[in-house]
Amino acid sequence: MKEIVLIGASGFVGYAILNEALDRGHKVTAVVRHPEKITTVHKNLVVKQGDVALSDTISEVSKNADAVISAFNPGWQNPDIAEETTKVYRTILNGIRKTGVKRFLVVGGAGSLFISPGERLMDAGVMPEFILPAVRALAEFYLIDLMAEKSIDWVFFSPAGTLDPGLRTGKFRLGKDDLIVNEKGESKISVQDYAVAMVDELEKPVHHQERFTIGY
Repeated sequence: MKEIVLIGASGFVGYAILNEALDRGHKVTAVVRHPEKITTVHKNLVVKQGDVALSDTISEVSKNADAVISAFNPGWQNPDIAEETTKVYRTILNGIRKTGVKRFLVVGGAGSLFISPGERLMDAGVMPEFILPAVRALAEFYLIDLMAEKSIDWVFFSPAGTLDPGLRTGKFRLGKDDLIVNEKGESKISVQDYAVAMVDELEKPVHHQERFTIGY
């Protein structure tokens, strides 16, 4: 059993991770801006209202944690999503440094994955224009901030190109920096199976200070 701090637990990906972690017997402290959005009731769940844009928030809630998992997203309709993504993720990282938690798992994006040698998905002209600023901001956090981080055992877990509600199959493929596609050229994963792989990595760490990805 692990003690986890989960940021963004009320969101699409965060909620899937929350349920997977609880189902597997872990203790979760969910840090959210709007606690009323967490409808799950569980003996191993503590819901705390907090502003993760403040490093002290992370320091306070993470004191006894084995790991911090972040599914933070300012909201796709937020006009300042790119700026907030950069600012808040750097704040979270600083807060974890202060606390001394060694394991940090980040819900990454698919945009920085390679689709061919030297070409990333976010530069291929196939992603919606309105999400690109946020996609690039998260990619920069990985490429600039996380890649330079040596004191924390972090991972940046990029989903497949399409991440949708679906089934928890437990059957998927993992990779590193290249987008995983199926025989039809599609890059897909259910949010349930993404959560399975994230909690697998929490329980039995395989990746250290690197990115990995998933797909069918």
